[in-house]
Amino acid sequence: MRLDGLDIARFLAFVGMVLVNFRIAAEVTGVGDLPSTIIDLLEGRAAALFVVLAGIGLGLSRAGMALVSRRAVFLIVLGMINVTIFEADILHYYGTYFLCVLPLLTAPARALWTAAVAVALIAYAGLIFGNYDAGWDWDALVYADFWTVTGYLRHTFYNGWHPVLPWLSFLMIGMALSRLDLGSPAIRLRIALYGALACIAGLIPAALTADPDLTDLLSTAPIPPTPFYILSATGSACVVIAACLWAGPALMRSRLTRTLSLAGRQSLTLYLAHILIGMGTMDTLGLLNGSLSNAAVLWISLSFCAACLIYAHLWQYVAKRGPLEALMRKLAG
Repeated sequence: MRLDGLDIARFLAFVGMVLVNFRIAAEVTGVGDLPSTIIDLLEGRAAALFVVLAGIGLGLSRAGMALVSRRAVFLIVLGMINVTIFEADILHYYGTYFLCVLPLLTAPARALWTAAVAVALIAYAGLIFGNYDAGWDWDALVYADFWTVTGYLRHTFYNGWHPVLPWLSFLMIGMALSRLDLGSPAIRLRIALYGALACIAGLIPAALTADPDLTDLLSTAPIPPTPFYILSATGSACVVIAACLWAGPALMRSRLTRTLSLAGRQSLTLYLAHILIGMGTMDTLGLLNGSLSNAAVLWISLSFCAACLIYAHLWQYVAKRGPLEALMRKLAG
């Protein structure tokens, strides 16, 4: 049985990523107003939700190592092409996450939770004892040696936009959640309650200290990603997933809201579209130069997402799968 709530959650994650990525591409910084605050709250959270959902999907698919490997390679290749356009691409990370969890595809939930915690702690040790700034020009958000072997590995596994350490934890947590009976109201309630507690718990350490030297080590910001960020972002992801699972059946009864699910099933296609079409159009119009306000970024992003819903509604009459989803199925299985 397909859980339409998960597709709805995927689209919501996509909307959040559009808001965040459009602001990054437009070189706009937060200024404390309401639109800025909304986008700030989504930074790192929308992408984390996306990865947790990928883990749930991977777990529910029960795909074997060969199939997962082929799809991982497809995503890495597609992502590396995309990096030449948008450096904060997440697809090549996705593919790498999939390769890393191959030995855990059939692991029980407890093993996955344990592995997720271990990955987060290993990453934290790297943050404390390593040079997290290596390769970065933080002012320009440019990674100097990405296209070298050393730079690529460092960026992918240690200090890139969504490094394996610790972002792999999100995928493992999603896989662990897939081991639950997500159709059960009681399970959904537990996911929501534990998620809310985790979200709040992750915020507490930073709130209890005024020492600026500890700020980065206790932060729930996505860069640098601390265990407190992993905890809090996992919590918010769980709350959204539980809410969508609860609301899914009701939303599917309406033709309008059913489109949310249709769009969520094309998350790969829409992700590339928001870069190639969305950012491409903004670039053509000369809007990627820091001239926009956060309010403008918000409305442009929401308008683009509305256009995506219209597209998804119309595409259902053309094909069962989105263009890139169909291509991946054809090339990788």
